This record gives sequence, C-alpha cells and structure tokens, in this order.
Amino acid sequence: MCDLGTSPFANSFVSFDEPLAVEKFFPLKVRVCDGCFLSQLEEFEAPHAIFGDYAYFSSYSSSWVEHARQYCTMMKERFGFGPTTQVVEIASNDGYLLQHFKEMGIKVFGVEPAENIAKIAWETKGIPSMLRFFGVDAAIDLVESGRAADLLMGNNVLAHVPDINDFVAGLTIALKPLGVITFEFPHLQRLIEHNQFDTIYHEHFSYLSLLTVQHIFRRHRLEIFDVEEISTHGGSLRIFACHQDAFGGAFDPSDRVAEVLENEKSFGMEDMQTYVEFNKRVQETKAKVIEFISHAKESGKRIVCYGAAAKGVTMINSCGITADDIDYVVDKSPHKQNHYMPGSRIPIFGLEKIFETRPDYVLILPWNLKNEIVSEMEGVREWGGKFVVPIPELTVLE
Repeated sequence: MCDLGTSPFANSFVSFDEPLAVEKFFPLKVRVCDGCFLSQLEEFEAPHAIFGDYAYFSSYSSSWVEHARQYCTMMKERFGFGPTTQVVEIASNDGYLLQHFKEMGIKVFGVEPAENIAKIAWETKGIPSMLRFFGVDAAIDLVESGRAADLLMGNNVLAHVPDINDFVAGLTIALKPLGVITFEFPHLQRLIEHNQFDTIYHEHFSYLSLLTVQHIFRRHRLEIFDVEEISTHGGSLRIFACHQDAFGGAFDPSDRVAEVLENEKSFGMEDMQTYVEFNKRVQETKAKVIEFISHAKESGKRIVCYGAAAKGVTMINSCGITADDIDYVVDKSPHKQNHYMPGSRIPIFGLEKIFETRPDYVLILPWNLKNEIVSEMEGVREWGGKFVVPIPELTVLE
C-alpha cells in the first residue's frame, strides 16, 4: 500500500543531554491483506518498548479536550448514564476525557500502559487507572475487580495494538451484557482520499475501514449498531457496538452503518488498485515538500516547524529532511521541549522561540490542528511570516 522507507519510533525523542544516543530505524511499509483488506505494519518491537514511557499527553491540545467534553455530554444524554454507570477508557492517557465523566458524577476507570502518563492522570485529575496493556487478561482482571463496563471506550487506540484479535476479544469479556462500546479511529478511506500518509508510523499497527472493523468485531460476537463520521485527525469514524445478543433489541441498527459500508465499497476499499495508486500519490507529495523546502533555503528563507507530532516525524524522515533544512521545531509540551526530533535530530523548543527568531515560514506538522495553531500563533503574520501545511497538498496559507 505505502512504502515510506525507514524511520525511528515517532515518540522516541532524544534529549539534548544525550546528543550521541544511538537511534534504531525500522522499515515503515504498510501491507494490505487481499482477503479482508486490513492494512498493517509489521511488528518490530513489543508494545512495551513503544508505549511503556510515552511522550504524548492529550491535554496539551485544547481542541482535543473540547472534543472529549462534547463526546461525554452526548453519551450521557443519549444513553442516560448516571451515578451507577461504570465507564472504562482504554488508553486513558492523562485523563483528558475521563475527567469530564467524573465531573458528571459518573464512575470512571482508565487502562493505560504508560506509567508516566497514568501517574499524571491520578495526581492532577484523580483518575484511577490499571497500569497495563488491554487484552483478554486485562479484561478478566477488570471483571474480577468489579469494573465490568457499561461504557467501554477508546479514542485512537484500536489502531495501536499489534494483536487486534486479543484486544477485541477482551472487549467482549469486559463489557456488561447491555453495555456500549465506542471507539474512534482514523478512517482509512479518508487517509487515502486526502493523502494523509504522515499518519502512518510504527505506533499505528493497523489502518482501519468500517469493513475491516466490522469483520473483526463479528468474529468476537460484537455488532456495530451505529457509526458517525467525525472530523478529527483528518477524518475519523466513531463506532458504537454491543454484544450480538443485544443487537436489534436493546440497540437498534442505524442506517448510517450500511451507508458508510457502501461508500467504502464504492470508493474502492476492496480493490487492490486503490492502494497501488495511493502509493504513487504519496511519492509525488513528498517530492513537492522537498522541492518547497529546497527552494526556500536557496532563497535565503528561514523555515521552522510547529508541533513535534508523530505525523511530523513521519513527514520529516520520509522526505529526508534534517536540521540543515529546518532550523527547529516548537511544541507546547514541556515533555518534548529540549529534545531532538527522532531521526532528523532537529531541536525542539517552546513556542516563544518563534517570536524570538521571526522565521519566514512556519510549517504546521499536525495539520489537523491548523485552525487552532494559526489562531494561537497569529502574531507570526506581523513580520510577514507565513504558515504552510503539507497535507493533502503542500499549501501556503493566506
């Protein structure tokens, strides 16, 4: 489907204190099953090596926290959640979402493998968590501890698990008979349609369509009864699922499921040529990014990047961009500042660096947050600085 060369793990930042640290590079190549059309990367490291000490903290994106708040309000109103409801979030991160349910008086519990992040969730938001990866064994422990879920949910985690069958089998165990599952994940159709190749990185083991997720869920006696197409991460799906025994009874099927499935089939998600053509577009886009940066440097322009996001690591490394091309990257998170970008070794600083050095171009790597970033950094325009986004096509924002 897509060959992006080699890259280190997207969140394996190198401290300024260890500039000679050796980095491991791994192939970044997505393969597609010609039977079920599940798109996956090979597993080069165990999840513990990638997620055991994680650098991504969800709360540093105000728009993402607001997205979570709106979701919690919607779920409470739609399903009548109250004080007796048990909500369990898988990959609960720093409590960015569960904090909203907690404020509503709803019982919350997180499952989070990264100790540093789970600690923040507890200390700053009072979110109790199980420190481990989710799967069958973790699900059994949840049930035995009295935390079977009325709502079992996860945002942007379904794509992060190498053994997706063990993960989904765990959902079946941890969910109460009349419980609800919701998951959000980037939609593979949108990834291909809008050329979002930079969302491919080693932490994302799978690239998902509704067709493949429905197939996997049914294998584990779960049924998707509703789906929403949402704008996050360049276009995602939010699925609603239940036990098959409850489908059509407690949970009526929505016409939206059939509509999304038909749209995927019409787009060509079951045609291998769709994936071949996507790889061609990726190579063309990479060439345009490289050409823009090269021309800007030759013209004496200074280019910096905003956002040490995982998608930025893919973009920079797949294009062969280094600190000779980009002066530095800025990021809100203090956990990423005073580090180098993985692979490229471009230094990362706080946002104030931009206003100190006044670059000509600010390349927004987390392009899905471009509106939030441009609004926050409007002062860049005062000296004639311009914002640039690389996806779906390289564009200088006016």
